[in-house]
Amino acid sequence: MKYILYVRAECPYVTKVKIFAEPLGLEFDERDISDPAVADELIERGGKRQVPYLVDVENVVEMYESEDIIEYLKQHAGS
Repeated sequence: MKYILYVRAECPYVTKVKIFAEPLGLEFDERDISDPAVADELIERGGKRQVPYLVDVENVVEMYESEDIIEYLKQHAGS
């Protein structure tokens, strides 16, 4: 899996990213921060407990903010 996406149920910003990615056929290894171990993992990676958080495993890029994630996926999806 090329992308990891840290999520929380019913987060509108996570939903926004997933709706954008669906027609592109992008799939994510979703990690739900309702699990305390996953939340700790996210904080260790990015410094805060905020979702969505994207990790592009192949390009070693990590970021918060749905708009930034969508822009990144527009430019790099499939590359």
